[in-house]
Amino acid sequence: MKPDAINIDRFYDKAYNWIIDKGPSLILGVAILILGLWLIKLLGKWIQGGMHRKDVNPSLRPFLTSLLLITLRILLVLTVMQIIGIQLTFLTVLIGGIGVAAGLALSGTLQNFASGVLILLLKPFVVGDNIIAQSQEGTVTSIQIFYTIVKTFDNRTVVIPNSKLSNEVIINISREGSRRLDIEMKFNYGIDYDQVVAIFNKTVDGFKDCLKTPERRIGVSSLEDSGFKISLNLWVNAHGFTDTKLSFLEILMKNLKQGGIKLPGMAD
Repeated sequence: MKPDAINIDRFYDKAYNWIIDKGPSLILGVAILILGLWLIKLLGKWIQGGMHRKDVNPSLRPFLTSLLLITLRILLVLTVMQIIGIQLTFLTVLIGGIGVAAGLALSGTLQNFASGVLILLLKPFVVGDNIIAQSQEGTVTSIQIFYTIVKTFDNRTVVIPNSKLSNEVIINISREGSRRLDIEMKFNYGIDYDQVVAIFNKTVDGFKDCLKTPERRIGVSSLEDSGFKISLNLWVNAHGFTDTKLSFLEILMKNLKQGGIKLPGMAD
């Protein structure tokens, strides 16, 4: 027999043995890969529908869906490679090393990312809320994965890393829809208390931005040597709180003057 014929026979024998030995695993792996990709696609549609029903933030839906599907596809490919018989020891070590290095290099960024996901999921505040955070008070204009943008009432744009918002105290001053406006004024003992209370009630009744409920509260808050203090608690809308306060104080001051009530510092 010629050497070329012998080599060809040996090649065919090895190929035949390889097909007999690895063929079932290869076919099984391909079948699992096709089936797995199909199931992952169905799972992606189901997850998107579930997040829509749960009212998950629209900016977060594509990201979470992609992250989950990519992770599942990677796990599926690794599983198929294991079934086929491809050794993954070196690949696993390499991926682990890259993951550790990336985690150390991006620790702060990853913390902001995780905090952003939590904020978008748990919704301690949403776009349009007035909040106090990091000594800044303003309106939330945008919530991104890594940071949140707050526009202060004096028209400054503040970019706050999400890790600062998820790990520290946030005061949401508009979520409840209403806020209590507290006013305290001092009068000398020569002023008639009932007259002052009547002017307070008249001002509240005539002020359109005052809420009917909860009910207002008026009373003497303290007695001092030089006079007494009257405290007024009334409820207004949370949005526009500062403007409402300024307008109400202006009207109250005018009504007190018109009623003949001398305010502190007024000349006789």
